[in-house]
Amino acid sequence: MIRRLVASLMLLAFASLAIAFQGNEPRHVPTVDDLLTIKSVGGTQISPDGKWIAYTVSYGDFKQDAFITQIWLVASDSGKGFQLTRGEKSSTTPKWSPDGQWLAFLSNRVEDKNQMFLINPLGGEAQQLTKSDSAINNFAWSEDGKTIAYTATEPPPQPLKDRKEYFGDYDVVREGYSYVYLWTFDVAEAMKTPLVGKQRTKKKDFSVDSFSWSPDGSTIAFSATVNPDLIQGATSDIYLLKLNDDAVKKIVATTGPDNNPRFSPDGKQIVFSSAMGNALYFASNSRLAVVSVEGGRPRSITDSFDESPGLIEWKAEGIYFVAQQKTPSHLFRVDPASGKITRISAPDNLMAGAFSLTHAGDRMAFVAGSPTSMNEVFVSDMRNFAPRKLTNLTEQARGFTLSTREVISWPSQDGTTIEGVLIKPADFDATKKYPLLCIIHGGPTGIDRPLLLTPDARYYPSDIWAARGALILKVNYRGSAGYGEKFRKLNMRNLGVGDAWDVLSGVDYLIAKGWVDKSKVACMGWSQGGYISAFLTTSTDRFIAISVGAGISNWATYYYNTDITPFTINYLGNNPAEDPTIYQKTSPISYIKTAKTPTLIQHGELDRRVPIANAYELRQALEDRGVKVEMVVYKGFGHGITKPKSMRAVMQHNLAWFNHYIWGDPLPDFTAPELPKKETKDEKKAEK
Repeated sequence: MIRRLVASLMLLAFASLAIAFQGNEPRHVPTVDDLLTIKSVGGTQISPDGKWIAYTVSYGDFKQDAFITQIWLVASDSGKGFQLTRGEKSSTTPKWSPDGQWLAFLSNRVEDKNQMFLINPLGGEAQQLTKSDSAINNFAWSEDGKTIAYTATEPPPQPLKDRKEYFGDYDVVREGYSYVYLWTFDVAEAMKTPLVGKQRTKKKDFSVDSFSWSPDGSTIAFSATVNPDLIQGATSDIYLLKLNDDAVKKIVATTGPDNNPRFSPDGKQIVFSSAMGNALYFASNSRLAVVSVEGGRPRSITDSFDESPGLIEWKAEGIYFVAQQKTPSHLFRVDPASGKITRISAPDNLMAGAFSLTHAGDRMAFVAGSPTSMNEVFVSDMRNFAPRKLTNLTEQARGFTLSTREVISWPSQDGTTIEGVLIKPADFDATKKYPLLCIIHGGPTGIDRPLLLTPDARYYPSDIWAARGALILKVNYRGSAGYGEKFRKLNMRNLGVGDAWDVLSGVDYLIAKGWVDKSKVACMGWSQGGYISAFLTTSTDRFIAISVGAGISNWATYYYNTDITPFTINYLGNNPAEDPTIYQKTSPISYIKTAKTPTLIQHGELDRRVPIANAYELRQALEDRGVKVEMVVYKGFGHGITKPKSMRAVMQHNLAWFNHYIWGDPLPDFTAPELPKKETKDEKKAEK
């Protein structure tokens, strides 16, 4: 009875999320620019005493052609909040001093590279603490608040500068790395004048990643790989740095990555995320493991948990972590002695993240959203989970015509249950048939959730299409996160093939319900979603149009050119020379002779993750077969498009492509598109 009452109270707490959509205010369909400039909540940092919560808000700024992040504060009891940082440059990564008197943060406001700044949370100007030669990656306060440690890439040595001056610039592949090192500095001294601090790690034996302070401030635990090359992820091990003499000792050296170390409250043990010796770890559950600060054999404490736990902190009552549970996500606590795991958050369908805990571990802040709410900041006591909403960014969407979102499931070709997010027009009528657009997430260990207006929707404007009268299906295909290790491994040596089953069976499921016009089904995706879209464009004629974003067309091309070759070995089992059959089976280019679907290809010019050769190979092969193909290269970008103007182009290109093939709109000339008319000076004066 009590459990039911608590669940009911949780539902009431989150019911307030939908308040912005009540009433009869006039509404309009959000534009591409609306979707790119809307403000969204990022991470939270609750103060040590729990009275204040710092959080970040990000938005697109077309004038600067950048996504800007600023820090806000909200009182956890009253809910009164205000913007703390301002300006044309971003301020990110707020972290409280242990006494709660200061907030340190990173900003690129000086020389356009991240330095550390300090601000009084009650207001005033921020002061610069560091003058690092290179951008700061991350930082952490010591427990006494007197010292801060940070990581940054080593500055270019003088011989390298001399070489560049004489020979011009070049790189030697897999040699000449710039390593990431640890520095520390005295906060009181840095408040007088910005410091570089003392470099604590110097040898080129490892490149530092995550780190944390011991409770007594004498030691820093850190994870590091043998060098900063992404292919070395499996070499990540756990080290201890003694600050009295800068001596470094490796205490964990198991196969597979070990990272994100956190000290126990008494400083005698360390918990960390680990592959526990599994060399093929990409699709496997990671574990939380505990080891003595003296070293020894690590002990896994989450073997019974069938997902990958995201470590947060070790408090007196246990070790806290966050994890996906299908589309929901929750906060958990594990007893380090017994391995007993307790879910802290509720209700079952909660989609929460960015948890932060007070020093005593008695209160938490987090971010959560729903199908009718954007992500908002919440606060709750730890012992009795009763969240209170402290922000209202969803108010921005009050005037939008928005679609509904729900999770559905269906059996795939081999009987596997697949889930997806179905987006329907606000005026959906089950007696009508609608066009269907499938959007496929990346990863493959990504996941789509029924959240409103999340930043990950900036390539594919689903609400615009739904408002025009389309259904949108986001498929959590085999290999997606949240569904356990067995599900995540279903696409090993079956990439593309099994994924296609999951998408096509989802299409068939909606057709069988009588909701879909099967002559108007389209598909799109980026990264792994782009690969699956490419596989579908060459292996089936079920789609009227497809968009391939940063997708793989040939796994051999990918393997020999990508910056993460271990990914391919993890999923396909070997290299192309040793096992050409599996590469042929899973490569879209192998099925090019059956390709018929008009295909838009989108790719970043400088993509190292999925090298652009994949895009050119698919484009040429489709053209050779007489298939309608358009390819757009976004200049200056890697695997992701990260600036508002170019994201506007990505979305407008997708809108135009599918509006043409689904609704028959004229297909614009991408090389010379019509642009909005600029206001004259007289028109601007008239508006005033």
